Amino acid sequence: MLCSARKNLSFISRFSSILSQTHFNSVSNLSISPFSKQIHTDFTHSLSPFLVKHKSFVLLSLRSDHTMASQSNKPQSVYDFTVKDAKGNDVDLSIYKGKVLIIVNVASQCGLTNSNYTDMTELYRKYKDQGLEILAFPCNQFGGQEPGSIEDIQQMVCTRFKAEYPIFDKVDVNGDNAAPLYKFLKSSKGGFFGDGIKWNFSKFLVDKEGHVVDRYSPTTAPASMEKDIKKLLGVS
Repeated sequence: MLCSARKNLSFISRFSSILSQTHFNSVSNLSISPFSKQIHTDFTHSLSPFLVKHKSFVLLSLRSDHTMASQSNKPQSVYDFTVKDAKGNDVDLSIYKGKVLIIVNVASQCGLTNSNYTDMTELYRKYKDQGLEILAFPCNQFGGQEPGSIEDIQQMVCTRFKAEYPIFDKVDVNGDNAAPLYKFLKSSKGGFFGDGIKWNFSKFLVDKEGHVVDRYSPTTAPASMEKDIKKLLGVS
């Protein structure tokens, strides 16, 4: 009868050529001669703790792999998103790498329309050459104040406010049909009364790495964001 750990290890070594790790659970089903029954009993008994640890290790590895896969699939920045432009074409936001972004939901018939568009046009004029981009997303979820077609919206913004920054396709920013980009923005920076967008012209400030660094309420004038924008741009 084998009693010592040394003998058990010797037995394992002799049979390692025919036993793989995937066969450990079926050791008891191997054809063993009567002469070896006691050896088989001692072998199985001594191996049991290893089997338990081995199973735990495999399960832990599977969980770790699943966790890592989930984390790798989770968006890390705004550059992981593709949106639609005003003509319905896909725009990969990674084209804005290295830029400071203002992402804002806009409306044409809101009481905040004039002040926000005027300020944003001025900010863009001053800092576009230093790396500022403004991404405007029309949204009709607040008071039905963006009812027009995307063509009408673009015409108004370009002629009335002389805006040169892009106007994207209309989106939902709240609810089940919210654009994936907006789900990410809201999860990155919650508002004072929760994550949901509260009204037209909620503004998100994004750094050069695509990370959301601040969120501003609809009533916050874009002009008051200038200090934060300059800091991210690295200009005095």
